[in-house]
Amino acid sequence: MSGLSRDAFQDTVSQYRGLHDAADVETRKQQYTTLVNQYYDLATDFYEFGWGQHFHFAPRFKHEKFLDSLLRHERYLARRLRLYPGQRVLDVGCGVGGPARYIAKHTGATIVGVNNNAYQLERAARHTRRAKLEHLVSFTKADFMELPFEDDSFDAIYTIEASCHAPDRVKLFEELRRVLKPGGVFGGYEWCLTDRYDPKSPAHQKIKKDIEVGNGLPDLSHTSVIDRSLRDAGFELLDARDLAPSGDPETPWYMSLTGKDLSLSGLPRTPLGRQITNALTVVLEKVGLAPKGTKQVSDFLNEGADALVAGGETGTFTPMYFFLAKNPA
Repeated sequence: MSGLSRDAFQDTVSQYRGLHDAADVETRKQQYTTLVNQYYDLATDFYEFGWGQHFHFAPRFKHEKFLDSLLRHERYLARRLRLYPGQRVLDVGCGVGGPARYIAKHTGATIVGVNNNAYQLERAARHTRRAKLEHLVSFTKADFMELPFEDDSFDAIYTIEASCHAPDRVKLFEELRRVLKPGGVFGGYEWCLTDRYDPKSPAHQKIKKDIEVGNGLPDLSHTSVIDRSLRDAGFELLDARDLAPSGDPETPWYMSLTGKDLSLSGLPRTPLGRQITNALTVVLEKVGLAPKGTKQVSDFLNEGADALVAGGETGTFTPMYFFLAKNPA
């Protein structure tokens, strides 16, 4: 699990929780590389077990399967970016490459995924070989705040629920604009607090904190921060809106984390499925088949999942604030 030794796994669990529990927002931002790498070293296997290879949410239509909603969400992004064969496209924070492979296969564009986590890149390369898509999809280990690409290297850029890990969005967007050709477009989905979030509410504060701890985030920002940061970085903002309300009210984006998604494949994401996984980690730790600390990881992921549901139910949080911006020619 995770590619870490047993001792390293347990140490990483302690360090991660310590960083979140004791550090203020500025400290977490300064140590964002450590924070994010520790989180994905610990959480990637849990994600693949419950989520497959597409680590994101999507507005969901009535009677639509969970995976189908994720793929439709990716197609929408590719369509808004107007991707086509021959383009070179950057995937910022590519995870294990699920969206990159699907978008490349769907559009024919060449996708370069950037990720700073070695374990996820190992998984991404393995999945891509199995899919026989090495001719369209490749990966680079890099900090997205300091990309190893020349100016004007890409025709388009996208990010799916990944730029929320950045310690400074203006600097991130400036770096992305540097490698984007003039006239190129940048689009994506952001995790954000909405206008319904009340910073004085203890209940809302807890939702925010638990989402951050459960998802390796230094700090959650309001939707207005995204708009302002894009403009401050020199982009022309073409479109920006929350897509969460666009799904069917009977199948909200967070339904996969509740007990209402009754499909067998959706069981690991539900409260019951997560309880079963949690109990299993205790047994695996005791018999030595899982490193110590696995139960703790399961615990904070469950806390984060419950907070996401609470954020969705209260409308204080969205994981799909869509934006589309242009690098002025």
